[in-house]
Amino acid sequence: MKVKDVMNPNVVFCKPDDTVREIAKILKENNISGVPIIEGEELVGIVSEGDLLKLLIIPEKGELWLPSPFEVIEVPIREYLGWEDTKKILSDVGSTKVEEIMTRDVYTISSEASVEEASEHMVRHRINRLPVIEDDQVVGIVTRGDIIQGLANL
Repeated sequence: MKVKDVMNPNVVFCKPDDTVREIAKILKENNISGVPIIEGEELVGIVSEGDLLKLLIIPEKGELWLPSPFEVIEVPIREYLGWEDTKKILSDVGSTKVEEIMTRDVYTISSEASVEEASEHMVRHRINRLPVIEDDQVVGIVTRGDIIQGLANL
């Protein structure tokens, strides 16, 4: 089975000057966990949910900050960082440009490659998706889920 047999040809793209807020909305609306970043017609990067989550690490604390229900109503936040500091961090995260956080060295694959080769790349490089490239253009994307779905349909 080849990558072209399981890939999704309807790729959602973003641009390097899009903000984290815009990317998060696109991921949610399209029920996807990553998106290739295109400048003109050239693939220049990729952003995943993991890249967005890294932005929630508080540098001074070295910890990941994810709001609990209590934090949403502001109880321990004031003690942890101070409310103004917390609001500033969250505001800064949303306005961060994608080019500041995207992975620039993107692993890609040809549509003619085997799904075994795609699987091997994903496992070896610990990635969940591969943009599919033909003639230097993105023609699709293949995810771990796409490969599993393809195998299930054999």
